[in-house]
Amino acid sequence: MATRIGVAGVGGRMGRLLVAEILRTPGATLAGGTVRPGGALIGQDVGRIAGLEPMGLPATDDITALAARADVLIDFTHADALEANLAAATAARTALVLGTTGLTADQEQAVAAAARAIPVVHAANFAPAVNVMLGLVRQAAAALGPEYDIEILEMHHRQKVDAPSGTAIALGRAAASGRGVVLESVMESGRHGHTGRRADGAIGFAALRGGQVVGEHSVIFAGAVEHITIGHRSFDRRIYAEGALRAALWVAGRAPGLYGMLDVLGMERP
Repeated sequence: MATRIGVAGVGGRMGRLLVAEILRTPGATLAGGTVRPGGALIGQDVGRIAGLEPMGLPATDDITALAARADVLIDFTHADALEANLAAATAARTALVLGTTGLTADQEQAVAAAARAIPVVHAANFAPAVNVMLGLVRQAAAALGPEYDIEILEMHHRQKVDAPSGTAIALGRAAASGRGVVLESVMESGRHGHTGRRADGAIGFAALRGGQVVGEHSVIFAGAVEHITIGHRSFDRRIYAEGALRAALWVAGRAPGLYGMLDVLGMERP
């Protein structure tokens, strides 16, 4: 039986890609999609919204109804919609794949609380190679030690609203984990003006925005006499949709819990 997948935010770029990916993937069927409450897309055919042939499935702004008829809900919308989407998925006991970034600490706690009732795959980035990169960064940070300064550089399209990116923060947490520290205690971001010397043990972040860059991330380990850079570049947003759908098919029917892409990929957690 095909897994019924609902997409929150089918009017967005990721939403349209997810619809197309679901339709072309064996074992998956589209349960429906939501659009912004009160928006002009309500009632329009989801297929047309995604730039495809009409499929007789009107878009709705009722996330509760969508969660009730789906086995898995995929959410790449906005942090402001998190509370309603979590509540809908939890009430319907529907699994959730969450790719929304820019969450506050309280929102991350809300995700963890929801995962006690339903299975949740929460990741800053659903590209498989990025998750391999997280493991490499953790290993490098542990092996090289504090003698190597760590700087994280990321660039995204001009429309991105949060900085540093969720992936950059995940890379920072991987590096901090490798050093046995908490990222928030060593994070340096947004340097400007006379900042003084670089703090020992700091993990620095720089965010670039421009054009239509899908996503570029580099982690630089800078020693006194050598540097090593671990990097990743995304050339097509479809890779995120492919990864999210892979997670949706994996999480359907799982026990409640908070999972990540390492679980989906069958990779060992740190």
